[in-house]
Amino acid sequence: MLAPFAFCWSALVVCLALYLAAGFGVTMGYHRLLTHRSFHTPKLVEYILAVLGSLANQGGPLQWVAVHRVHHQHSDAEGDPHSPRDGVWWAHLLWWMPHVPALDESASYERYVVDLSKDPVHRFLQRYHILLPLALAGLLFAVGEVWGGVGLSWLVWGIFVRTALLYHATWLVNSATHLWGYRSHPTRDHSTNLWWVALLTLGEGWHNNHHAFPRSARHGLRWWEIDVTYLLIRLLGWVGLAKQIHVPGKILHRQTAAGATQAT
Repeated sequence: MLAPFAFCWSALVVCLALYLAAGFGVTMGYHRLLTHRSFHTPKLVEYILAVLGSLANQGGPLQWVAVHRVHHQHSDAEGDPHSPRDGVWWAHLLWWMPHVPALDESASYERYVVDLSKDPVHRFLQRYHILLPLALAGLLFAVGEVWGGVGLSWLVWGIFVRTALLYHATWLVNSATHLWGYRSHPTRDHSTNLWWVALLTLGEGWHNNHHAFPRSARHGLRWWEIDVTYLLIRLLGWVGLAKQIHVPGKILHRQTAAGATQAT
């Protein structure tokens, strides 16, 4: 309700910039790196991506990854946390609201993230993930006030509006890309590819491709299936910050920042 009254153009820029930053934290960090290990990167880069993912307000890395791994294990079957088989609104939004011990209590979900739970940084981010958005909120208000007395505007658009937009974009992958679109691969679930969800989610909407090749860093497999997250991963590979980039049928491995990409 505050959004129309707190609007200014600089706040819109802040909103879009943080949407991209937190969005890549989720798509490239939480999803393709931490969940599926679609590529390898230095620990510092991994932690930066995890911090950006935490800014999305979608929970800490351990729980987010655990829920997504459960989704792949039981996709569109009994045990899937957010399948449209339980209703469109359940898949899109309602699944997130009730307390589910298997997904919300660390003693239960940590069995799905044994690898991450050994890392003290990821455990720290899981335990204190709520502090990062709160710190960002205070920073946005303070800098906005210094910038030109627009602290409230930057706070509303940089935190509340941006978080809502990113939440619904992420949830569309759970709902829309299991209902509408086309299927390129005969997976055991009902996942689909949906171009407009892919645009909103930086490439995550090519969901049928992803379910066919879960470890692939590339979700848009055809030339016209735009996958911005994969392009950024390849950029990291070009500067030597991403190695063993998995794509269907091969692994792209850049040996050095200046070296040539080879397929293994």
